[in-house]
Amino acid sequence: MFSARQFLSTHIVHGLHFHNLRGDFFGGLTAAIVALPLALAFGVSSGAGAIAGLYGAIVVGLLAALFGGTPSQISGPTGPMTVVIGTVFAAMSASNTENGMAIAFTVVMLGGLFQILFGILRLGKYITLMPYTVISGFMSGIGVIIILIELGPFLGHPNSAGVIDSLNNLPQYLLNANPSAVGLGALTLAIVFGMPRRLNRILPSPLVALVVGTLFSVLFLPEAAIPRIGDIPTGWPSLQWPVLPFGQIKTVLGYGLMLGVLGAIDSLLTSLVADNITQTQHDSDRELIGQGIGNLVSGLCGGLPGAGATMRTVINVKAGGRTPISGMVHALVLLFILFGAGRLTEPIPHAVLAGILIKVGIDIIDWSFMKRAHRVSLTAAGLMYGVLFLTVFVDLITAVAVGVFIANLLTVKKLTAHQIESIKTLSDDDDGRLLNAEERYLLRQSRGKVLLFHLSGPMSFGAAKAISQQLSMIGRYEVLILDLTNVPQLGVTTSLAIENMVKEAKNQQRTVFIVGAYGKVKDRLERLQLLEWLPTQWWVQTRLEALRQSLDIVASQHPIIREALKR
Repeated sequence: MFSARQFLSTHIVHGLHFHNLRGDFFGGLTAAIVALPLALAFGVSSGAGAIAGLYGAIVVGLLAALFGGTPSQISGPTGPMTVVIGTVFAAMSASNTENGMAIAFTVVMLGGLFQILFGILRLGKYITLMPYTVISGFMSGIGVIIILIELGPFLGHPNSAGVIDSLNNLPQYLLNANPSAVGLGALTLAIVFGMPRRLNRILPSPLVALVVGTLFSVLFLPEAAIPRIGDIPTGWPSLQWPVLPFGQIKTVLGYGLMLGVLGAIDSLLTSLVADNITQTQHDSDRELIGQGIGNLVSGLCGGLPGAGATMRTVINVKAGGRTPISGMVHALVLLFILFGAGRLTEPIPHAVLAGILIKVGIDIIDWSFMKRAHRVSLTAAGLMYGVLFLTVFVDLITAVAVGVFIANLLTVKKLTAHQIESIKTLSDDDDGRLLNAEERYLLRQSRGKVLLFHLSGPMSFGAAKAISQQLSMIGRYEVLILDLTNVPQLGVTTSLAIENMVKEAKNQQRTVFIVGAYGKVKDRLERLQLLEWLPTQWWVQTRLEALRQSLDIVASQHPIIREALKR
């Protein structure tokens, strides 16, 4: 019989136990302290307001911890998700002034529904199966987007609608920079970059920058000198009911899918980081369902979409958090702050939040790989920078789709070259690496009348062309041996190419032996009903047996070979 605790851990809350309460409490508390300034900054940056960032951090943080599959993970608004939802808010508000925000929150809900669907379909293990060059490119691109978008607030101007808008307005921003805002932004950057590591472990630098920058602005700067957060609502959120305009269904579903996929990638990559630190194993599909539930409810509550947050998760683990209790504590601390800290957040300058986010953007950029990409290969570097460019100037989904497509083409090309190298045609002798002494002897005795066609390794469609190119050779031999002994898997295209080769041999009245077809290979040939018209005796188990029978056939037709064998 399971105890109630075992039932909760197995069926409801993944990895739940109560043996680490002290560590989970301090881990969750520390993560909440780090999450507070980021949630406010992401909310302001998205265009939905600081309160939307807090709602998202609380709802996604709590529900992803309850229903997710990574016990130590802290979830909430992240840079990538904020970049996308910021674009959605701008696009929906421009196309529908009355219901733009409601439609945008509907996109958040749809993103959550897509994630739940991914989890139900058990797609978790496939979502992170993409080349590192693509991941590095789009993550670095997101970092660049955050930096460019925050240049306006850093210089004392309103948030930009997007990267292009920010770049177009940059000359004006620079010419009309607000000295007070620039000073506060520079002070913020100095704190987040220059704070000693030991002190940073006790007091997270973003929180210190937020407090110091705000106090400095309140004590030494006039209230109207710089843009501030201003009045934000506190208390329970009002529900945002889904709004799905008929004329924009395709656009809304596209944005929802984009959020769902990006959130899934972001969360599962963070789950891998958590696994490496804690030496545990997360449940990918369960994590997707938990993140989906969090985003679905966050959209209903008017909150930003969220995902697994790498920095907050690492901080949680280093502070002692190991179970979902730490994620729940993180969310509950933010909930407490929401009800009591509304008046404290009003004077926070936008320039301080911009400085914090610029540091986030810089940290997201994969500097380590960017420095070494050209040493790995120019192709890898080109792919990474191409994805980065598309991420910044087109959109994330296009960037990932194009990057994965090109990476897969390059991979197929390399695999095809390897498969072609593993295809060998032998008619007289061998270099000693493939045939043993007796097999080489039998092949030599056939006097060039037997063609041994050897395949090795998995044979995908890339190898089919190389097989088809051998058709013209068949007429010069009397016996064809197709050796599939070392082929663990046979693609459909390759199977059809083999069938064409056998048909060509039969049309020219040649004898064919199929060697070593068993397991998946034999099953594939049988399911496609290929070669079923071949005589049973032409299917043999070993290459040696095929060579012996081939020599007998050749000897029966050529007296010279027959006499040579008698000697």
